[in-house]
Amino acid sequence: MAKDTPQTFYLKDYTPFGFDVESVHLTFRLTPETTRVISKIRFAPKPDAADKTFFLHGEELQLISAKIDGQDATPDVTDKGLTCAVPSTPFTWEAEVEINPAGNTALEGLYMSNRMYCTQCEAEGFRKITYYPDRPDVMSTFTVRIEGDEPVMLSNGNPMGAGEGWAEWHDPWPKPAYLFALVAGDLVNHPGSFTTRSGKEVELNIWVRPGDENKCAFGMEALKKSMKWDEDVYGLEYDLELFNIVAVDDFNMGAMENKGLNIFNSSCVLASPETSTDANFERIEAIIAHEYFHNWTGNRITCRDWFQLCLKEGLTVFRDAQFTSDMRSEPVKRIDDVITLRARQFPEDNGPLAHPPRPEQFQEINNFYTATVYEKGAEVIGMLKRLVGDENYYKALKLYFERHDGQACTIEDWLKVFEDATGRDLQQFKLWYSQAGTPRVKVSEDYADGTYTLTFEQSTPPTPGQPDKAPRVIPMAVGLLSPNGDEVRGTQVLELTGAKQSFTFDGLASKPVPSILREFSAPVILERGTTNAERAFLLAHDTDPFNRWEAGNALAKETRVAMVLDGAAPDTAYLDALEKLVRDDEQDPAFRALVLSPPSQADIAQTLHERGYTPDPQKIYDAAETFTQTLAQQLETSLPRLYAATTVEGPYSPDAEGAGKRALNGRILSLLTRLDGGEQAARQYEAAGNMTQQYAALAALLKAEKGDAQSQAFFDQWQDDRLVMDKWFALQIACAAPEKTAAAAAGLTKHALFDMKNPNRFRAVMGALAGNHAGFHHASGEGYQLLADSLIALDKLNPQTTARMCAAFQTWKRYGSDRQALIRAQLTRIAGAEGLSRDTNEMVTRILDA
Repeated sequence: MAKDTPQTFYLKDYTPFGFDVESVHLTFRLTPETTRVISKIRFAPKPDAADKTFFLHGEELQLISAKIDGQDATPDVTDKGLTCAVPSTPFTWEAEVEINPAGNTALEGLYMSNRMYCTQCEAEGFRKITYYPDRPDVMSTFTVRIEGDEPVMLSNGNPMGAGEGWAEWHDPWPKPAYLFALVAGDLVNHPGSFTTRSGKEVELNIWVRPGDENKCAFGMEALKKSMKWDEDVYGLEYDLELFNIVAVDDFNMGAMENKGLNIFNSSCVLASPETSTDANFERIEAIIAHEYFHNWTGNRITCRDWFQLCLKEGLTVFRDAQFTSDMRSEPVKRIDDVITLRARQFPEDNGPLAHPPRPEQFQEINNFYTATVYEKGAEVIGMLKRLVGDENYYKALKLYFERHDGQACTIEDWLKVFEDATGRDLQQFKLWYSQAGTPRVKVSEDYADGTYTLTFEQSTPPTPGQPDKAPRVIPMAVGLLSPNGDEVRGTQVLELTGAKQSFTFDGLASKPVPSILREFSAPVILERGTTNAERAFLLAHDTDPFNRWEAGNALAKETRVAMVLDGAAPDTAYLDALEKLVRDDEQDPAFRALVLSPPSQADIAQTLHERGYTPDPQKIYDAAETFTQTLAQQLETSLPRLYAATTVEGPYSPDAEGAGKRALNGRILSLLTRLDGGEQAARQYEAAGNMTQQYAALAALLKAEKGDAQSQAFFDQWQDDRLVMDKWFALQIACAAPEKTAAAAAGLTKHALFDMKNPNRFRAVMGALAGNHAGFHHASGEGYQLLADSLIALDKLNPQTTARMCAAFQTWKRYGSDRQALIRAQLTRIAGAEGLSRDTNEMVTRILDA
């Protein structure tokens, strides 16, 4: 039977809804399988509407009754929604529907997670709750009554009243339906409060299941820091009487910014020293900030349509990066962000899933919650800030909030604010929002008679649907160093606007060494002929922390590439430079830890592919192992002292200083384990007073194939903690040798604690499988088959998580013909699966069509 052709939605076809929604009143009568939702909505036709069709979205709903102004109505109902004849004057629409939260395994709309009712409505989940114009440009105030047996019943806004078996809430701020939230269950709260700069007292709560109360304190402090930071930096004050966060076990995303009632994946809010690593603490702090910052950049000002998703997400990611930089280490945060961008967004931008931050079309909007929308969207904001300067940036943001508060906006609205505030023409800059792909910037240089010239040439390779690309505005932050390491020109931002452009620097006594793309001033790939000697010079002398790290990263990459292609020994000059840096106790431990972190094996594969070679995952793995072993041997006499010097004593604190030392300590331990057979790691495991130390020790032991006893002890200790068990599942696969990876993952899918319906547990196993580069791409193809089997099974339950995991196959064209044939066979099998969801079908089709 032929599959239906999925509907494609186009930005150019946008038409406003033909009715204003003046108010919404919802009543929920909760039962697990037969919840009734009664809606009472006041509509007013728009006199000048081009389309006066009264269409309400609705999916998987059983319509019980419908009325208009109290009279029975007979709408035309399909599996996508309903249409109905309505008056030409304002009217009240009433509908009663029945839904099945317990049977909702897709985790969108109203569903149940371990006997708790909760919602996820972004992007289009509200249509699974009741009939409504489920689009972000339709904004209204909501009043909600919840009836049921649950002891805690929450919704958006402020509480209006509660009694035995009921609670009422009212949100005074107009919002689209995707920001609606409801939670009901047996919950306890970790309370707090915050006084705004105008003196208003705001009640704060983190709601959790009984037993998780001791994991809320860090999240509460992160929330308070976020609220104060947004006031201090952006002048934005919170606008309701209370702010609630709820931890949910089963959640497709990290968290959701619903107005006044943020719903969080429990992994993104629950933390304690015993169960959470430093990385967990930092991630929780950032996500809590991100969702809180959405209160203005996403809620008070939302996006007109889903094509504008990066308007709220890119800006909010940029703001949470600013926050983390202020709370922790700005250079380390910048380096971490670039590592993430290159690992997630660059492959997306240069493969079959490439799309602009603002796409022109889509079939399933859930597939566009991507690194391009989030991380690249944030990079675009950063470039804009760099181009206009800090003062003009905050001036424009102030105008943005004044002009567009309460509106659903577009990228054009956003850029117009900057044009009006600064007087700049941003039409060319707008190409960053409309063009896909990562620009390549080729750099050449010339020096004569005291004048140094840098010439830049930019180009962007073709991407699906966009064969030709116009030059963009690219801010290139550049500094110049003298041959003795002194900085002779401080950082200057050069604006590239043409396909080829030259810039000169006069009055130089000698040819300088350029430091180009400081702070990673634009998300581009820099192409410049240079030497390892120059990279070593920049690693030693560059005043820009990012470019110091970049020089070391480039040295590491060149060393690995030579080892893979030529069987070369690790470069001794690079090893010497690493040793010098690692032993320098004056350097930031977090920075030293980053320099000791090698380029990922996937990064080496991409580098080889771009240079015209076919990457062999096994050879890349072998080179990585050889290099790390050689580095351990070179540092052998220093490792015990370094380990002792970076061991943090005393009570655990997740602050930046302690986290940096523990990060370096973990790197040192992994090297030491290669030499002492795991003796120190075993001692650390037994003595560990926090999860960071325990996890680092277990990882080092498992990687050395020495940790069976500790792995079992870890399981025995933590088997009742679902979030710690996610770590355990992932670590078994991440540390497995390539030939054992698929078998390890397959075995864990049969484990009693593996639950495919839980996104965290599924991602812990299948995400770790896809992340083990040599294991996933083992020549047997077993990893490909296992992932395909799992995706076909999961698609019937949870299309969103399935579709996102399909991205593991997006780089398939960079490998050899044998692996391509194996992957194509699995992708074809997924595409032909019976009843394949729209979400997964779109992703697999795009990947296959590469």
